[in-house]
Amino acid sequence: MPLVHTGELMSAAQAARRAVAAFNVITVEHAEAIAAGAESAGAPAILQISENAVKFHGGRLAPIAAATAAVARSSTARLALHLDHVESTALLHAASAHDFTSVMFDASKLPYGDNVKATAEAARWAHERGLWLEAELGRVGGKAGDAHTPGVRTDPAEAAAYVADTGVDALAVAVGSTHAMTARTATLDHTLIAALREAVPVPLVLHGSSGVPDPELRAAVAAGMTKINVGTALNTAFTGTVRAFLEAHPSTVDPRKYLAPARGAMAETVAAYLRNVRPR
Repeated sequence: MPLVHTGELMSAAQAARRAVAAFNVITVEHAEAIAAGAESAGAPAILQISENAVKFHGGRLAPIAAATAAVARSSTARLALHLDHVESTALLHAASAHDFTSVMFDASKLPYGDNVKATAEAARWAHERGLWLEAELGRVGGKAGDAHTPGVRTDPAEAAAYVADTGVDALAVAVGSTHAMTARTATLDHTLIAALREAVPVPLVLHGSSGVPDPELRAAVAAGMTKINVGTALNTAFTGTVRAFLEAHPSTVDPRKYLAPARGAMAETVAAYLRNVRPR
């Protein structure tokens, strides 16, 4: 099936008050698992490759992007390709040449004014090429730390001003989740999500969703979240399966023996998230 534009998936989800889950791709097995999980759940999904994943592949975007796009095209699910947490302008500018229809441009480490300036320029560049652009405020509400430091929350008025000043198509907001959580113990501020939904005209994005329990995710979608990012949960499933297999079969040297069940475990995780955020 042809790749779907991220903006198409997001617009449809926002109109239906539903969500699209986006899953991080590190290896080809991740891409295959996401496609298989989406097929199993009968739901669309976004495959996203981060700047950190590109660095893992020696700074070469083309091979992992081509492999991920090929996996997506061979799937029967409706899948989009997204370049995630991009700080490098050079990497941003590579997006349109490698089948990506969206980018999360991450200027969140910059002071607010510099973030706005850099993100507005990124949005202009992206829109001229038909790309959808996601961003985040970073240091929000004058508090120390970035948007995913525990306790930091996005101010609705500041978020609305940021979107207006940058022209971005989606905004990642701080409402209680944190990146790289391995335990699903996060509690989200659903009242704040609803307030942000009222104040901000573009879709809201939840980063760090691996640490959020299923009921909290469902409530977040009901309150107004449209894109749900999942990364660590796939790695937890992958690594846990590999570890258990090698402990039970310590003489194994063929990686296919443990990569196959690890890929299967990730696919089950993907399907579970999709069914949770997009109930039939």
